[in-house]
Amino acid sequence: MSWRVVVVSNSAKLDYQMGYLTVRQEATTKIHLSEISILLVESTAVSMTAYLLCELIKKKIKVIFCDEKRNPSSELLPFYGSHDTSMKIRRQIEWSKNDKTAVWTEIVAEKIRKQAELLKEHGRSEYSMLNSYIEELQFGDSTNREGHAAKVYFNALFGMDFTRASENSTNAALNYGYGIILSAFNREIAANGYSTQLGLFHDNMFNPFNLGSDLMEPFRPLIDRKVISMQPEKFEHEEKMGVLAVLNEEVSIGGKKEFINNAIKIYCKSIFDALNDKDPSLIKFYRNEL
Repeated sequence: MSWRVVVVSNSAKLDYQMGYLTVRQEATTKIHLSEISILLVESTAVSMTAYLLCELIKKKIKVIFCDEKRNPSSELLPFYGSHDTSMKIRRQIEWSKNDKTAVWTEIVAEKIRKQAELLKEHGRSEYSMLNSYIEELQFGDSTNREGHAAKVYFNALFGMDFTRASENSTNAALNYGYGIILSAFNREIAANGYSTQLGLFHDNMFNPFNLGSDLMEPFRPLIDRKVISMQPEKFEHEEKMGVLAVLNEEVSIGGKKEFINNAIKIYCKSIFDALNDKDPSLIKFYRNEL
């Protein structure tokens, strides 16, 4: 099972040799592709061979590229993530509105539940309000309990003056973490043979990752927990590595302890099973290992 998150932060030449990623800097480092789950290219002074890119795609390794400010800006996704991609996408197009709404309702409820758990963990009394929102949740979240919960949640967690639109180190850390999580979801969607563009709830014509944006929602509080524990006064390389380390933390899913990276894989597969079998009870949500 792949588990390593490999980060290339400085000038380097990357190529492929006999099953290994070879990183050529002042010293040469080799890592077997079977060990890598994510390759994060943090520096724009990195060159990569086309052969290596093809092998990374074959091994379904998520490759994330950063911009000149070292923030995630793009990713490498295969056209065909599964041998039966054509069938999977036809099936995805045929998912009924009712089935998609039923699954989305479960996702929203779980997201708010995870937010409430984090508030309770940090001694914020507002967790009870979020629990009441779960009880009030209607089919498809027609009354926007998710939006109301988000406002209460972020103010309770980061302070009444906090807004997600502000430019500060906290929001920089959150955005970075959410971007990394979204990339992990896009990898699993493509690997399972589905289209990232066709969402359950998100339907933005300019968003190529609507489905990933849907499925990642219950995993956002994992990033929030890390950021509130860091309380970053700045957001530079060290802080980024701290946020990225979330993927190697453990949660419980399906009765077993799993790295978050693998939990995403299990959760995504259960979502597709729930949609294809028209049974939301098949969804496997993670539980925190505290």
